[in-house]
Amino acid sequence: MSDMSGNNFYFGDNVTMHGGTGNTGIAKHQTPAGPPPVDPVLQAAVEELRLLVGTLREQVPAASAQAIDDSLPALTTDPGTAPRERHRALMAVAGIAATVGA
Repeated sequence: MSDMSGNNFYFGDNVTMHGGTGNTGIAKHQTPAGPPPVDPVLQAAVEELRLLVGTLREQVPAASAQAIDDSLPALTTDPGTAPRERHRALMAVAGIAATVGA
């Protein structure tokens, strides 16, 4: 933002106060940039799951391998992945694993 003369430029907060009482500052209600950090324990568990699913994939018929391939993108810690999609993927892999175990 610049003033009318074009000589002043402001980046970020610009506060001007004229008089008043009880002025205590600026309340910041901003969200942090980017997604929140991923818990390292969760990240390690998801990586182990993906490794195990890769091993499982080698032991199943082609149709089941395709179902695993379709599920892998949702097996992530990415906050952009819908919980419903992640649940669907986990259930698909669990069903295939149970069949192999039997």
